[in-house]
Amino acid sequence: MASSKDAVVLELDGHEVRVSNPEKPYFGDKGIRKIDVVEYFVAVGEGILFALRDRPTTLERWPGGVFEGARLSTRVDNTGDAFYQKRVPKNAPEWVPTAHITFPSGRTADEIAPDSVAVVAWCANLGTLTFHPWPVSKGDVESPDQIRIDLDPQPGTDFSDAVRVAPHVRELLHEFGMEGWPKTSGGRGVHVYVPIQPRWTFPEVRRAVIAFGRELERRIPDRVTMNWWKEERGEKIFIDYNQMARDRTIASAYSIRAKAHAPVSAPVDWDELPDVSPFDFDVLTMPARFAAVGDKHAGLADHAFDITPLVELADQQERDLGLGEMPYPPDYPKMPGEPMRVQPSRAKKVPATED
Repeated sequence: MASSKDAVVLELDGHEVRVSNPEKPYFGDKGIRKIDVVEYFVAVGEGILFALRDRPTTLERWPGGVFEGARLSTRVDNTGDAFYQKRVPKNAPEWVPTAHITFPSGRTADEIAPDSVAVVAWCANLGTLTFHPWPVSKGDVESPDQIRIDLDPQPGTDFSDAVRVAPHVRELLHEFGMEGWPKTSGGRGVHVYVPIQPRWTFPEVRRAVIAFGRELERRIPDRVTMNWWKEERGEKIFIDYNQMARDRTIASAYSIRAKAHAPVSAPVDWDELPDVSPFDFDVLTMPARFAAVGDKHAGLADHAFDITPLVELADQQERDLGLGEMPYPPDYPKMPGEPMRVQPSRAKKVPATED
């Protein structure tokens, strides 16, 4: 490692990665600098590279670090302190690989598809804290090879409620001949990853997750909701099925979340999930854990489950219960079979039309 007052140069995977302004505060309350963030990703390099390798990845960049009042730009307000980078930066070195993807709008882009820890570190130098990989490989960007079940606590619930739902997720997966690998979201939620055979389209995989969520809701209706509209969810855990829609992603394992305490998304064993807290895993503590236990998601590489049983469940739910398509995110074009995309409380105010 070479250094100067203004930069540090890391030798990684045969490449030089320059870290500019290494002393810049990134999480001031924790004393974490930019160089600490980069070195964190290097320390957990094998784990985060497993989560990102060859996957088109959106970068969540916080070039000014995380500070009180900092906020993320959105589609309607791009004046935030941080932003999502969906296209490869123009100044990317030639050794930074990309994947060509198509957005729901039909527009296309080349996104970074990491193939080395050097690429991850280079992205971290840009201020990337959270990596958002697609559930596809660059070799086949149209066929998801993972199901990602997002247990999203709603107001009035928290991480402990998501943890209580997680064993029911695993039990149901087992009934369909599948296994899942859990992780903390780095926030209040729990994510469960299921490796699948990549021969299904995005709509098919999303429909399978909807069927799974509906069956889970049927079994534990007091704890789980599939309602897309927030006003109808109540104090329950929402199964965010739209995370499996095209261009919808979940923070990768080992990603850093933009919160003052610098938490990270941590893979865990099923038997330790009930005893952990999101506050257990951060930029300062995760390297030691990773060195001691390795990557708890490594087992994903050894499996690829068939989702045919879930597709058949979706067919059964539609045939017997009339449960069809569900709303897509608001920025999507109208999708085939999708119900009216109107918030229920507003729909009630729309006057009926005459026949």
